[in-house]
Amino acid sequence: MKRWLKIGMLMVAVFLLMFASACSQKEERTKVSLAEVTRSVFYTPQYIALANGYFEDEGLDVELKTTWGGDKTMTALLSDAADIALVGSETSIYVYAQGTNDPVINFAQLTQTDGTFLVSREKVDDFEWDQLKGSTFLGQRKGGMPQMVGEFVLKKHGIDPHQDLELIQNIDFANIANSFASGTGDYVQLFEPTASVFEKEGTGYIVASFGEESGHVPYTTFMAKESYIKDNEETVEKFVRALYKAQQWVEKSSGEDIAKVVQPYFEDSDVETLATVIERYKNQGSFAEKMTLTEEGWENLQNIMEEAGELPEKVDYDTLVNTDIVEKVMNE
Repeated sequence: MKRWLKIGMLMVAVFLLMFASACSQKEERTKVSLAEVTRSVFYTPQYIALANGYFEDEGLDVELKTTWGGDKTMTALLSDAADIALVGSETSIYVYAQGTNDPVINFAQLTQTDGTFLVSREKVDDFEWDQLKGSTFLGQRKGGMPQMVGEFVLKKHGIDPHQDLELIQNIDFANIANSFASGTGDYVQLFEPTASVFEKEGTGYIVASFGEESGHVPYTTFMAKESYIKDNEETVEKFVRALYKAQQWVEKSSGEDIAKVVQPYFEDSDVETLATVIERYKNQGSFAEKMTLTEEGWENLQNIMEEAGELPEKVDYDTLVNTDIVEKVMNE
């Protein structure tokens, strides 16, 4: 009896030791608050890093929150409600132009093309951009990258967005899809998976990709205040390493395999739809596998902003971009 009692006590002690060790490891992880501008399949590699435990492997406890809008995302970052933000690079230029002693620095690129698609209410077999003339176009929020890229592409095809069509830009980002579904607009600019869901339901039909039309641009990047990067360089490096691992996994995996992993982040979408969307983004090279924000991309970004009349001032590449950490990780 005493022998079994000793064995039982030993097993309890081992269990408690293992539990304490696990708790200790969790407590040792560095907490990182990450704010994403919206929930989008466009950010698939980020969800892969979370779902596959790549952040945890680096000793990080990443808390993801969706802030729904570039202005709200930057407010969270500047007020220290978030350590790192995933948002359009143009927001760092807006903040810099307002004057700051602690600028927001772009340190890793997640996507390198626009992620929106042109959706027509009617099915079009042979779409031509001229068909938009005289139509009602439900665009994105003024001053954001989707809107600026949208106008850039329209002008590229000889369409004046403010003269040749009725441009609607006063609807909140979160309500654009619902407005189109309710009957507003002949065409709409949408992110995935909404565009594919609409096509599946017969609500609308994808006729063109703004990403393919606009070329490479640092569309969404990870950024942090200069002071945070300086004081937490090792943490940022671990963060980038986890993301880079996720990017590589996405690059070599099928759309279906990727979709199965990220599906919990998109409970309203089925795996089949997600797989279609992910393959579409992969085929047009949207995911920035190398994660390096290039000088050429930075110039393209500012050209698009200037074309849209939204560039407050030209900002040198080296002022708001830091590629040292990404390059270090990729060269390991």
